[in-house]
Amino acid sequence: MARRPWLCANCGSATAVQESGWVRKCASCGTQHFPRTDPVVIMVVTHGDNLLLGRGASWPEKMYSVLAGFVEPGEDIETAVRREVFEESAIRVGDVTYIASQPWPFPMSLMIGCHGEATTTDITADPKELADARWVSREEAKTILAGAHPDIATPRPGAIAGALIQSWVDRSLFGRAKARSGADGADVRAVQR
Repeated sequence: MARRPWLCANCGSATAVQESGWVRKCASCGTQHFPRTDPVVIMVVTHGDNLLLGRGASWPEKMYSVLAGFVEPGEDIETAVRREVFEESAIRVGDVTYIASQPWPFPMSLMIGCHGEATTTDITADPKELADARWVSREEAKTILAGAHPDIATPRPGAIAGALIQSWVDRSLFGRAKARSGADGADVRAVQR
């Protein structure tokens, strides 16, 4: 049976949107229902001066991004980064560092931006997940961001993926992580814009 989020999980009665959609309230029993948020890891995976990018199996021809995937129940962020990268590309990841996050409404996700240090470089893309995966140099990534790469389009504006790539290109990725911890006073929210 299909789940009907407009019905109360407590008593089955109709619910109504309140607080501009941040909550639904049951007209019968008064129970409040809050939207579900699914954690997703999105990661800049690097090996030296190279960045791993992938193109989703259903994506347009020139649309590439950093890899991403849902965190499984009971899984920590670091394990999710390593698992997702390996499942999609067969690349092994060692150290993982949290960088920044961004709410993403499609589909009700919290994007958890991380950096993963690759310990292997031979890519085997899972065809169910990726149509292609490749390493790009920092110089290539600059041409992607400038809209001048012949095979890879510029990341869509406003998404954390593009901000993470830009931070890596600018060599400020770890400055973002320090800002999150308050170490250098910079504004980590810039990663989200």
